[in-house]
Amino acid sequence: MGRKSTIKRQKNYIHMRPYFIFLVFLILGIAIVGESVVETILARHFQIRELPTILWLLGVVLIIGVGISFCVHRLFLRHISKLGRAMNRIMAGDFDTRIEINSNVQEIRDIYNNFNLMAKGLGTMEMLQNDFVSNVSHEFKTPLNAIEGYVTLLEDRSLSPEEQEEYVEKILLNTHRLSELVGNILLLSKVEHQAIQEKKSQYRLDEQIRQAILSLEPKWIEQEIEFDVEMDEVLYYGNESMMMHVWTNLIGNAIKFSRVGGGVTIRLSQFGEEIRFSVSDTGVGMSAEEKKHIFDKFYQGDTSRKSEGNGLGLALVMRILRMSGGRISVQSEPGKGSCFSVFLLKK
Repeated sequence: MGRKSTIKRQKNYIHMRPYFIFLVFLILGIAIVGESVVETILARHFQIRELPTILWLLGVVLIIGVGISFCVHRLFLRHISKLGRAMNRIMAGDFDTRIEINSNVQEIRDIYNNFNLMAKGLGTMEMLQNDFVSNVSHEFKTPLNAIEGYVTLLEDRSLSPEEQEEYVEKILLNTHRLSELVGNILLLSKVEHQAIQEKKSQYRLDEQIRQAILSLEPKWIEQEIEFDVEMDEVLYYGNESMMMHVWTNLIGNAIKFSRVGGGVTIRLSQFGEEIRFSVSDTGVGMSAEEKKHIFDKFYQGDTSRKSEGNGLGLALVMRILRMSGGRISVQSEPGKGSCFSVFLLKK
């Protein structure tokens, strides 16, 4: 027995432009041919040999007007009214509003589809604002409270120079945290809404990763980290500044969560058109539950290191890689460290 075909036929929708052109020619045809036909009928049945021009024109206009009004209402006006009601609901703050696309006119379908995309985008912006109020405000509050506390302590004139220097360092540290938090939020918002211009160029990916390692030198020297680095010479075409955020975040996390005197392993290779990067650490690792949420905004699994980050780094990495057509995976077990792998397409 032959298998039944599972190919679904694609429905053809109406494009109105050729129908309007046809309507123009139809009106001209009615005006030219209709007059003689009507006069023949009137002469034969009503002994009226000549119909006044004004009556003929009024009759033609009336018939055509009724026909056009019916068609326009059927094809357009009811859909425009439906769109207007949906727009009023959007203005009232109901960003879940969607219009069911049930018209056979392609132009109407395009308008409805674009409206639904706009409503979805506005809903995303609303969610972003809610995230800002609920999460970002809390993240701002912590360093601001710390700064306020240390400034209050500095007002004590009996402090020794050493204590004053310590409090000033704490203030600078929390100011840096605020600056980094604002920068990450703005960058994440731009990436999520694709507001970043695609400034792509071809460059050496292995050299960029080496620059990322060098930029983190104070951190890995403090942690006494040893690096095991093996990288092929890889040319990549992409947004250089955006990809730099990926490497500094991943390598910085590997350093931060490694034990003092631990090691970080970095590999970069190319297989055909696919580029593979991995960074492994000898740190505390993650549980299965933590791995589910590490790419969520403001999530921090290791609360003991909350003061060293803001939970936006991996969320930013994930979105940059998606924007670049890449992907990321993680392997980790508690007490056995973590390994993050990035996969990119060369083109």
